[in-house]
Amino acid sequence: MMTVGLSVVLREKAVKTGLCLLALTSLAVLAGIVFYLFREGLPILSELSLVRFVFGTDWYPAGDAPQFQIGALIAGSLAVTVLASLVAVPLGVMTAAYLSEIASDTTRRIVKPFIELLAALPSVVIGFIGMVLVAPWLQNALGIATGLNLLNASLMLAFMAVPTICSVSEDALHAVPRSVRDASLALGATPWETLKNITLPCALSGVGTAVILGMSRALGETMVVLMVAGGAAIVPESIFDPIRPMPASIAAEMAEAPFGSPHYHALFATGVVLFALTFVFNAVAFRLAQKYKTNAV
Repeated sequence: MMTVGLSVVLREKAVKTGLCLLALTSLAVLAGIVFYLFREGLPILSELSLVRFVFGTDWYPAGDAPQFQIGALIAGSLAVTVLASLVAVPLGVMTAAYLSEIASDTTRRIVKPFIELLAALPSVVIGFIGMVLVAPWLQNALGIATGLNLLNASLMLAFMAVPTICSVSEDALHAVPRSVRDASLALGATPWETLKNITLPCALSGVGTAVILGMSRALGETMVVLMVAGGAAIVPESIFDPIRPMPASIAAEMAEAPFGSPHYHALFATGVVLFALTFVFNAVAFRLAQKYKTNAV
């Protein structure tokens, strides 16, 4: 008996050690990526100040007097993420609420797998759809100069984010105990009031996680914005202006930037700023989700 007990203890320690090593490996890989980004990106600050690099709007990497100011690229990334969020978050959460609270079990079993399959679509396919189908339609229907613009990119990113937001949110809503809903209905609340005041607050942490996942993908997406955003490094003044988000600029120009040149270091510094924005967005969203989770409890 003692031998069996000792064997179980050793196996448990081995599993714990293995899981700890895997976690440390993930952290080490992340630390290595961050270190490499900063090592290759910080040299650009010897060419211009941090304030000018981040808040300047002139991005002209070629020519006799190249300019490396990413303010317009940051504005494009933030604009497309915010506009995509305005479309994807309500649509994804409301679809999840329908599947969890209103749809029959048969409808849920049929519809949810199809929604999850949409998340598996390659981004290049979605970008191709936006470039070949949506862009000409927007141009003809709205009478604008080009269909490759902020609106098109936002719609395609929202299309990419909705499956993730919907699937994770539906799981969070479905995990709320049925007894909680029944107690609310027994006290005279309508199904809508139960959803608004009971189910959603109880599942808000999971819904917040869904929004984080969906919008983080939109903020860091490369291929879609490279294909349908228009590629103009300008600060957008309307939803019909072409833009050039940071991931698109990195993907389009990295192969042309000579190794060790200011252009090369500027692109890595752009990656640092993108990483920082994503980190801040995730941290704020996680903090808000935890706050509302505590309040709901």
